[in-house]
Amino acid sequence: MSGGAGGSEQPEERQRFPPPGKSLPLSTLGQNGLLRALVQGAEPPAGDEISEELQRAREEWEAVEEIQSGLGGTPVAAAPISFREALQFFQAAELGECRRKVRAPRRRRGLAALLRFLFGPPRLQPQLRGEQELALAMAQCALDDNESVHMRILQTIYKKLTRSRLGCPRYGAHWEELGFQGTDPGTDLRGTGMLALMQMLFFVMDPQMLPLALDIFKLSQHETQEFPFGIMSVNITRIVLQALREERLSRECNRRQQVIAVLNDLYAAAFLRLYRVWKWEHKTIADSCFLLKELELSIKRKPKQLLKSLEAFVSRGPTAEGADPPSPPSPSSRELSFTGLCDLEGEPRLV
Repeated sequence: MSGGAGGSEQPEERQRFPPPGKSLPLSTLGQNGLLRALVQGAEPPAGDEISEELQRAREEWEAVEEIQSGLGGTPVAAAPISFREALQFFQAAELGECRRKVRAPRRRRGLAALLRFLFGPPRLQPQLRGEQELALAMAQCALDDNESVHMRILQTIYKKLTRSRLGCPRYGAHWEELGFQGTDPGTDLRGTGMLALMQMLFFVMDPQMLPLALDIFKLSQHETQEFPFGIMSVNITRIVLQALREERLSRECNRRQQVIAVLNDLYAAAFLRLYRVWKWEHKTIADSCFLLKELELSIKRKPKQLLKSLEAFVSRGPTAEGADPPSPPSPSSRELSFTGLCDLEGEPRLV
């Protein structure tokens, strides 16, 4: 503060505020006693005037505090979570209620059992059934505000897609910007549960997949080709999950001796296929039903072909922006009627 009539300011006081016309770093303002008093609603010390710059800084500081505190809701976890750590959590958790909701495959008898044995898809090997059950149980597990791992998964997805270093409130319009239907992404997970968020987590946390995920998210916000990224992701998870239930993926799972890794790779391969068609053929939201129906057929009938396409994409190492255009659709896909997503089981649906 000023001394006598001819006194000068202390050095630290001169450093605390910049000359007129220069911006003041927000971190410096946060440490300043005047701004802290303003944020806390107290009156400023006598002799200190509230400039327009300080008022604006106060509002910005309040916004940061609101984001970091979750707007009075569940406190957000700042530390991101890896897919491996999240998977270990679900492996260690009991998930009793979720496991009880898992529908066991229908047992065939008589002639139906014989025909399936002779001509049907191979059965999943016994040593892999525990991993299959875990995937199905995660799909029955709802997003829980009181579970810190669930919240960290959600926050990590948000930060990676938006490239933000700050967290975000548990509820709000920012989730609509990520392509969910409302202010709570948990309402869009019916039928896919935490498995849908786990696959999104894999997509953004795998170093080889992240560039593809970011390019797809960028395309989803295109002026004319926009689509809801979150809902599209949930629907791809739903198709992959249904293929697992129908034992369409047993051969690949048996070959690799993995289940969840196969599901994740197939999810990424399907998203890559969707991205290529959407981008190069200039698709819009009006085409989403047809494209998802085509993806459903590809995942269930030709999963190996999709996985090879992803493997080739990763081995070349380009970003999705430089990805090759898709191959022409097969004759069978041209015969599909424009129904698509309306025929897929469960919610949500793109409209």
